[in-house]
Amino acid sequence: MNGKLSIPDRPTLEPRWLFPLLDAGLVLIAFLLAYSIRYDWQILRPILDPRQVGFAPYIPFAVVYSMLLYFSYYQNGLYRNVRGRNWGEEISIITSGVATSTVILLALYFVLRPEVTSRLMLLYVAALSVALQSGLRLVRRMVLAYLRLQGIGLQRVLIIGMGETGQAVMRVMVSRRELDYKVVGYVRDASDESDFQPGQVRDLVPVMSLQSGLQRLHPDLVVITLPWHDYDRIQSLAQVCRDQNIDVRLVPDIFQLNLRQVQVENLDGIPLLGFNGTQSLRGAERVFKRVLDVGLVVLSAPIWVPIFGLMALAIRLEGPGPVFYTTKRVGEHGRPFSMLKFRSMIPNADEMREDLIARSGKDPRHFKDERDPRITRVGHFIRRTSMDELPNIINVLKGEMSLVGPRPPLPSEVESYAPWQLRRLHTIPGMTGLWQVSGRSNVPFDEMCLMDIYYIENWSIWFDLHILLMTVPRVLLRSGAY
Repeated sequence: MNGKLSIPDRPTLEPRWLFPLLDAGLVLIAFLLAYSIRYDWQILRPILDPRQVGFAPYIPFAVVYSMLLYFSYYQNGLYRNVRGRNWGEEISIITSGVATSTVILLALYFVLRPEVTSRLMLLYVAALSVALQSGLRLVRRMVLAYLRLQGIGLQRVLIIGMGETGQAVMRVMVSRRELDYKVVGYVRDASDESDFQPGQVRDLVPVMSLQSGLQRLHPDLVVITLPWHDYDRIQSLAQVCRDQNIDVRLVPDIFQLNLRQVQVENLDGIPLLGFNGTQSLRGAERVFKRVLDVGLVVLSAPIWVPIFGLMALAIRLEGPGPVFYTTKRVGEHGRPFSMLKFRSMIPNADEMREDLIARSGKDPRHFKDERDPRITRVGHFIRRTSMDELPNIINVLKGEMSLVGPRPPLPSEVESYAPWQLRRLHTIPGMTGLWQVSGRSNVPFDEMCLMDIYYIENWSIWFDLHILLMTVPRVLLRSGAY
């Protein structure tokens, strides 16, 4: 057991022959560039033979190299659209294929002994092939991300069952948008006692409404998360889906437990599973996260300290009122603390909040208004660039916040939380988080909670670094900030 749920391949938007053809074209380009580097620019080592060597003798080797790469990539699944595979894994497959193909081509050089060959040029070809083909995959990811924002290429999903298993499935699909799933509805089983109600997804109650739900929502995939002791009912529901040519996936009961928290022991061939319940960071994990926070804050001080000073000066010059705004927020396990921000609103902004919420009709648990009349001119700029949150660094140094984590809510917001939403308070809050890099203020409150809970359940140092790297372009592009 590897602790991962096998996820089906995503549907392809491009024809299957496209990327093998593009890779072959990039190999030819790599050979042409390597030829220029070796014979025209003569980098690293000069050409001692005065005769001009033509490119034509290398064309057959380029063809063989392309074929070797194709077989390697095909064997290792590069041409499959695997859900959840990241760019690093694609680079790994490309690098492995290029290394193997280069060794085989060098062996052919040795056996055939052609009159005109350059082993150094082949090393250039290998490096260029990795760079060009990795770049092609990066461009593809950027194009797919754009199409995803337009709703193109998403697989519409209906989830049956909203127990712990169904909630876990929904959290993953909402949080990991690169999987190209869009949850369009869920069917609550009569035995589901959870208060879980994500407001942005249609609730089809009860299971008996499945057939009409399929006709109304037109899902591409149905995921059944009912308990396995209801085997007969699962079979019946699956048959209803198959009758309408809709793909069906089943999630076994054990996946209601996050398998990253499962330990496997072997008792003379009998697997013993141990489970850790969902819990906040502790021990070495908390130390690692704290070291990462303080280390990055200190190393980046030459960047943020001058900006800190300029923002404070701009606020002071704009008019009367304090430079900083202190607000009570709810931290880890419901502990209150004072969060520090640059003031971006008029001094009496808090007194106007309730009236604005009532007039706007927006969700009071996650109130954001792009045309908020309380925001000052400097405030508009620092909010759009996220500079208003820069003083959160002080809270990070005090240990009240982290660089990455759920955003800390107001006490009044927490009072309206459903019990399942309180789970986002099970870790230290952060300056940025998964929902900020997934749309920020444009993300509905229920989806934000799902993302925060997913982050807590799947925390790692690498996850934090990944979110921090994703935050940079989101801040520069000002996406979802107001």
